[in-house]
Amino acid sequence: MIERLLPAYVACADTHETEAPAGTLYPEEARLVATSVDRRKHEFAAVRACARRAMATLGLPPHPVLRGHRGVPLWPAGTVGSMTHCDGYRAAVLARASDVRALGIDAEPNEPLPPDVWEAVSLPSERRRLSSWGVSEDSRGSAEGVPPGTPHGAGGALPHWDRLLFSAKESVFKTWFPLTRTELDFDEADISFHRSSEAATHGTFTAELLRTAPGMPRSYVGKWLVDSGFAVTAIALPHG
Repeated sequence: MIERLLPAYVACADTHETEAPAGTLYPEEARLVATSVDRRKHEFAAVRACARRAMATLGLPPHPVLRGHRGVPLWPAGTVGSMTHCDGYRAAVLARASDVRALGIDAEPNEPLPPDVWEAVSLPSERRRLSSWGVSEDSRGSAEGVPPGTPHGAGGALPHWDRLLFSAKESVFKTWFPLTRTELDFDEADISFHRSSEAATHGTFTAELLRTAPGMPRSYVGKWLVDSGFAVTAIALPHG
């Protein structure tokens, strides 16, 4: 699924399996989750199994994916990548650093955010734009022109825009942080979604950053997709 959002030079691997085979982790990886609950250990191993598949696609030998500052994945020299996991889905993407400057991906269940979270992660400008599509505060997955009862959770379902907004910001942050080693707050990225029709289940988005960092662009372009009960977003930041 994640490969539908990224250029062909990006190696993509994903899975709906909740557990990875025994022996998936390198000892140094296993130590990172030695005291974690089983659920965390399973998702940690499954997404690293995806990372190893992406390495193989690029013709690279398997390599441990350890954690740097703030938990950022440490990829093999000469590569950039990103990982994501949520209930029922794990994905990793990898590319040669000569092909792309940074990657950021995120997957979320295509379900509404709790109201207090929605207020915390969205800007007034974002809420106004979604309101212009007929997306109300009380029904953030509904829009004008969409038949009542249209499903949100199955393949081909409509987006819950609040959740998709959260995912898009996560993809922006994952793109930004490895390059700057500084964090972005949710109110420092203004997301605009673009779609071909009111019933679209995929499209693009633009993120305008409300702060700057040396050598970093202010505008980011990504893609979004809703399928199989998941809201997925991705950014491939080009050089230059």
